[in-house]
Amino acid sequence: METDFNTELKLKGFKAYEVDGNAAGHNYSRKDFYKISLTSGKYNFHYADRSFDTDGPLLFFGNPRIPYACEVIRPTVDGFACLFTEDFLKLNDRTASLLESPLFKIGGTPVFILNDTQTESIKAIFQKIIAEQDSEYAFKDELIRNYIQLIIHEALKMQPSENWSRQKNAAARISAVFFELLERQFPVESADRPLELRTAQDFARNLSVHINYLNSAVKETTGKSTTTHIGDRIIAEAKALLQHTDWNIAEIAYALGFEYPTYFNNFFKKKTGYVPKSVRATRL
Repeated sequence: METDFNTELKLKGFKAYEVDGNAAGHNYSRKDFYKISLTSGKYNFHYADRSFDTDGPLLFFGNPRIPYACEVIRPTVDGFACLFTEDFLKLNDRTASLLESPLFKIGGTPVFILNDTQTESIKAIFQKIIAEQDSEYAFKDELIRNYIQLIIHEALKMQPSENWSRQKNAAARISAVFFELLERQFPVESADRPLELRTAQDFARNLSVHINYLNSAVKETTGKSTTTHIGDRIIAEAKALLQHTDWNIAEIAYALGFEYPTYFNNFFKKKTGYVPKSVRATRL
């Protein structure tokens, strides 16, 4: 169902629906939108490097930057879900802080087990969202944003579930998150917007994990350091820019996060054994 909503999400930035019937799981991957869902099925969630088994009312917050998966144990489920883009909700600094709350961060807890009272309260908000979605009210988008923020605040007041379990493949999961985030920066499409994440520390900070934990997970999973993977990906992009654009060396250096062209030249030569100019000279 989420795939069918992609076009509408791109146009409107939002879609809400009722879950009723047989549910299908989805693979461990990064999604293209934020998701808040209220469901009552029995399934297993994998979120970043953690997993959670549930059987009952569950409130879940999904972040497009963090891969997650759902394994359905009992196919018959019911509930509600809403999908939205960051642009739809992020209209001011206050809203931005909500998207960066513990509900959506990799180190936070996006899963909440609800009691009957909490379930009915959240259900009522979802019903209002769906009703407004189909209404002709001129300011319905603003009202829907308020309802989404209300769900977020209600969740922040709840006691988060503590029944998370570390998996044997936790290193693989955090590595997958790292590679998802690394790849999101490419391809570089503008010489005026340099890479924001260039060091292992940058990625650890963005993922809200300790740098030693990130380095250990990536090394355990791949046999290479976080820094090596970052450097290799930057070199691959540098070669592509040298061969397929007319940007000068200084522009490419800046786009890849280097303050000075000489820093880029030294980095490139150290990694490849030759200077950037030689790559450009060989292109057809």
